[in-house]
Amino acid sequence: MLLHDLKPSVGSRRKSMRKGRGNGSKGTYAGRGCKGQNARSGGGVRPGFEGGQTPLYKRLPKLKGFKNRFRVECQPVNIQSLSVFAAGAEITPVELKEKGLISSINKPVKLLSTGETSHAYTLRVHKVSSVAKEKIEKAGGKIEIL
Repeated sequence: MLLHDLKPSVGSRRKSMRKGRGNGSKGTYAGRGCKGQNARSGGGVRPGFEGGQTPLYKRLPKLKGFKNRFRVECQPVNIQSLSVFAAGAEITPVELKEKGLISSINKPVKLLSTGETSHAYTLRVHKVSSVAKEKIEKAGGKIEIL
């Protein structure tokens, strides 16, 4: 059996009614009922019309503001959370992900200044706050921006 051989079983499909094509097709009113707005050609009401009642799309509240499509969401890492690394360690987004300090290596990482450190780290991050940069450099570390 091939696709072009397939046919519906006899009597399972009825021929569709062609409404409004003269008296011979389907009686006097052609399935449109008697007179009125919906019996006329081009008749009927617009979509969303509720008979004069305030329609649903006007009763619902408006959405305010807008969503910036180009916003870049950074993952914050505080200086105090770097204590899980050994002194003098090289810290990249991959190491931060392994320690569970960030959720994804695909998003940029920003170093923030909360906390203190006495260890010298070499950090490779995408962004850094000015106070965090001072604290890392004061401890003898250095920061490379990716």
